[in-house]
Amino acid sequence: MNSVLFLGLLIGMQHALEADHVAAVSSIAARESSAKKIVRQGVAWGIGHTVALLGGAGAVLVLGLNFGGQLAGWLEFGVGVMLVGLGGHVLYRLRRERIHFHIHAHDDKRHFHAHSHADEKVRHELSGHEHDHSRRVPVRPLLVGVTHGMAGSAALLILTTATRSTVADGLIYIAVFGVGSIVGMGLLSAAIAVPFAYTAKYLNRANDVLQLVVGVVTIGLGSSIMLHQNLAVGL
Repeated sequence: MNSVLFLGLLIGMQHALEADHVAAVSSIAARESSAKKIVRQGVAWGIGHTVALLGGAGAVLVLGLNFGGQLAGWLEFGVGVMLVGLGGHVLYRLRRERIHFHIHAHDDKRHFHAHSHADEKVRHELSGHEHDHSRRVPVRPLLVGVTHGMAGSAALLILTTATRSTVADGLIYIAVFGVGSIVGMGLLSAAIAVPFAYTAKYLNRANDVLQLVVGVVTIGLGSSIMLHQNLAVGL
């Protein structure tokens, strides 16, 4: 049993590296300049993913519900829509944030000015006006993970029923698989954080190009998933 659970952990880690997962987390990380925040968001994705897997596949195992192929196709189609939205948001932010505002205080008086960094070769120092508005819980990556988890429940259910004989064993396997996906996405996010955090602080143009690539690739992948599922469900 331990060997099967260990295999489930490894499969869960590999599962986190699938293209749509990488694209989703990359598009979320594209706006960040802090490696810590990027990893935190990746872990939040993994937690949401695991919760959805336990809820979706677990309900089928425990309650004997039917997870039909058409429902699975619609869920995958929803993932495609979500990826297009995430990629589009990256491009929207990239365009909007070419011009931004800074607030300064002098002699107890506050004023602001606007400027663009579009023509700068090197990103200016952020520490003077950077501040954190992040929530305690990264809601968006958590919800993205839930969406991916629901879409992946059907495939995981097939794998679970093929390897485990009882409902309890199946639930344990799903939980271990989910832990693997959390670990895998945490490691992936750490790798993603390096280029994003470095270029955001020191290489403005490179960071813009990196965000552009992530946005375009995410939209392309989402469109491909939508087209494939469109044909699969007969839309």
